Amino acid sequence: MSTAEAATYAAAMRLRPILMTSLAMALGAVPIAMALGTGSTSRVSLGIVIIGGIMFSLILTLFVIPAMYSFMSRTKVQTEEL
Repeated sequence: MSTAEAATYAAAMRLRPILMTSLAMALGAVPIAMALGTGSTSRVSLGIVIIGGIMFSLILTLFVIPAMYSFMSRTKVQTEEL
């Protein structure tokens, strides 16, 4: 299997579990981000940071990591051919 095919296959296999866990964690932090009452100022900012971090890591996991694997594999194959 070529590197591109392997990266595409692995990304497709891991898409559902990654989405489910990331969205469950982000949705679990929504009550913190929507906090009301005393001390809500610090909890709201904490909830927003948690949700933003989880969404950013979701993007990295789904797009950047497979792209980096493909890029690193391509450079490794080129150096082994020399």
